Amino acid sequence: MLSFVDCAKKGTPSGGPRDTIPPIIVNSSPENYSINFTGNEIEIRFDEYIKLKEINKELIISPPMKFAPVITPLSTSKTLKIKLLDTLKPNTTYSFNFGNSIVDNNEENKFDYFKYIFSTGSYIDSLKLSGKVKDAQHITPEIPTTVMLYEVNETFTDSLIYSEKPTYITVTKDSIGTFELSNLKSGKYLLLALKEKNSDYIFQPQNDKIGFVKQLITLPTDSTYTLTLFKETPDYKLARPNQVGKNHIVFGYEGRADSLSIKMLSPVPEDYVSTVFKDEKKDTLHYWFKPAIETDSLLFKVANGNSIDTATVRMRELFKDSLKISALKTGTLKLKDTFKIRANTPLVSFNAEKFQVMAKDSSFVEATVKLNKEYNWAEVFFPKKEDESYLVKLLPGALTDFFDASNDTLQFSVNTRLASDYGTLNLTLVNVNRFPVIVQMVDSKYNVVGEEYLNENKPVFFDALSPDKYFLRIIYDDNENGIWDTGSFLNRLEPEKIIYYPTQIEVRANWSLNETFTLK
Repeated sequence: MLSFVDCAKKGTPSGGPRDTIPPIIVNSSPENYSINFTGNEIEIRFDEYIKLKEINKELIISPPMKFAPVITPLSTSKTLKIKLLDTLKPNTTYSFNFGNSIVDNNEENKFDYFKYIFSTGSYIDSLKLSGKVKDAQHITPEIPTTVMLYEVNETFTDSLIYSEKPTYITVTKDSIGTFELSNLKSGKYLLLALKEKNSDYIFQPQNDKIGFVKQLITLPTDSTYTLTLFKETPDYKLARPNQVGKNHIVFGYEGRADSLSIKMLSPVPEDYVSTVFKDEKKDTLHYWFKPAIETDSLLFKVANGNSIDTATVRMRELFKDSLKISALKTGTLKLKDTFKIRANTPLVSFNAEKFQVMAKDSSFVEATVKLNKEYNWAEVFFPKKEDESYLVKLLPGALTDFFDASNDTLQFSVNTRLASDYGTLNLTLVNVNRFPVIVQMVDSKYNVVGEEYLNENKPVFFDALSPDKYFLRIIYDDNENGIWDTGSFLNRLEPEKIIYYPTQIEVRANWSLNETFTLK
């Protein structure tokens, strides 16, 4: 008995090697690649229990169906069932690409990119189309991106992409945006890419990015295609204005509003005056007026170019806004930065003698003040030294607003760093084939940290760059308006071309980089 006890060992049975084999299909009914398909149910049997992971995200059905099929199991089974609820098109090849959704029940080994294909006609369509999707503004495209083909027949119009699902769909396969559309029939098509918010395969300009090929595609073809995604600027549209304060109405809008103007149509007192400034972040105009008007509603004429709207604002009993002042940015300023102050009510004047800038040794620094009435800022310019701290002080009455209110004593602290805490970049451009161009450095979130506009080829110098990794890009400003312009699908207008330097640039403190950007 003692010898038996000695031989016993404590522990957990190993259970053998870990299962690494994905599920295997035993049979299908109807068989995969069946022709003359007329049923509404499909069964695919596996050699072990399987389950479906993120099936709604992974499954791609091409052509898309109006009514989504019911796919089981909901938990686990050896049989995958597809119950079709839609009416199938005649003489059409259907493809069900399950992506990585089919896994075994125990170890979740993936049955990668299984496709079940059938045809309602007498043969399986076998043509293919491949290419790549890129992003107009970013160095890599967002994934996954949907790629679509619309068949061009006697009923086709460009407006179909706003209301109808495409004939064929697929998604990009990897981080560099490659795609392949397969099991296609011969014909003429419109090729599109959409980065969607709703995943409904319908273009919604307010939310989606779009890319397209200008010319129609004829299949079969040996060509590959590149589609550039961009977000369209929506057509101008005025939102319903809203009273937010006793003397304050906001006018929101979509699209470009470079010449937006607001005119009161309702009867007003003789001493009535108004002023407007833009919101810093939103597409909104802030309309201020005095004196307050006791009325149920006010009527306005809002014009933007040739577009004219009449807007009614329902008036309410609200409190009057009091002047509040804050800094756009405190903390560290670069030597070339301007200190900016915002106000919630319209600024109309300032007293420069009541602005004081003091260095850390208590010496006063001469400052210049300017009002930016477009955004309702007070901008304070003053010379700065390295590794210095400053106190910006506003004495009472330094700023006066639209309602003759002025500030109390305010003070803000800012500082600068050593020049050696920053890096610089000297850039030489090669093979620029036209001008003007915009040269930009952007951070990892694509915020512009440095920019220069060139009408001719010359060296570019960026200084005071905080240590970080940056992207460098060139914008061909073809319409010469000084900004990057997006495209338009209906006008078949592609966005202005952006070319990125092939690698990210690392800027280090007290480091000068010299780079040559050869454009291709």
